[in-house]
Amino acid sequence: MTSRRMIRYASVVVAATLAFAASIAQAENGHRKGNACVATASLLHGACQLGVREDMKIGNVVCLNISDKAEFNACLAEFVQTTKQAKEDCEEQFEARDDVCDLLPKGAYDPAIDPDGFVDVIDNPYAPFAPGSRWVYESRGGEGVERVEINVLATTREILDIDCTIVRDDVYVDGVLVESTEDYLAQDLAGNVWYFGELSQSFEDGRLRSLDGSFTGGIDGAKPGFWMKAAPIDGETYRQEWAPGEAEDMATIVSVDAEIEVPFENGGEILQVRESTPISPGSVEFKYFVPGVGFVLETKPGSDERLELIEYTPG
Repeated sequence: MTSRRMIRYASVVVAATLAFAASIAQAENGHRKGNACVATASLLHGACQLGVREDMKIGNVVCLNISDKAEFNACLAEFVQTTKQAKEDCEEQFEARDDVCDLLPKGAYDPAIDPDGFVDVIDNPYAPFAPGSRWVYESRGGEGVERVEINVLATTREILDIDCTIVRDDVYVDGVLVESTEDYLAQDLAGNVWYFGELSQSFEDGRLRSLDGSFTGGIDGAKPGFWMKAAPIDGETYRQEWAPGEAEDMATIVSVDAEIEVPFENGGEILQVRESTPISPGSVEFKYFVPGVGFVLETKPGSDERLELIEYTPG
């Protein structure tokens, strides 16, 4: 190795070591002060910025290896714009995670999961996931007719020593499958339904495009969250899932007796939940649940689009 390369390599090692040490110190400081949520937001912000820097290097390499001047300039312009957007995304994610910390306990997110504290059925009135149950939803929007089919399978998957019910969620646009997800759920003795993981598959032109959003409790630091509380409380906010940088969905109980017209209304109190994720700031959905039926309607702020339940078959 030449002396120039050795100096360059040593500089990279030193910079990486200092950054790593700073991250460890920051994490220890946050943990010591009982402010793990804020420290987590800060560390994930740093990880996002590092990712942008790595993408910048690769983007430069791609453009530098284009000989045609016009194509090179076009590549460079796109690269600059993409980098700018990526940096803005990092800042928005940090702000969103920081806002989340104002709503959640400041301590470490480390739910106690005891296999003896779970039952074999899921009969929460707002999430009645008996095997064989089926829900069909439909929405008409700019991208065509969206159809969502949810089926509770008879098979289970063991996660953290708990037999989780498998709920399959298939999304079609104009009859073409664009997403297929398996959600892994289990109910505790108190009636809370926990979300232990998911396998999320996105398709494009009939081919698997990505597994983004997939996670399994107990693997790579991922932890379960609440799919549905046994006794929802107005204003309560909680994590639905936890896999840093991959799955960070949040839920806030907006109303336990919402005044809105929904399909399959049966006279029971309608539950309204606001769902969001700091990974995609600004992406907000309102979901409505009818006791004994479950999820019946989804709306999005600033949009007339409604995903409505059109068919329900109990298990």
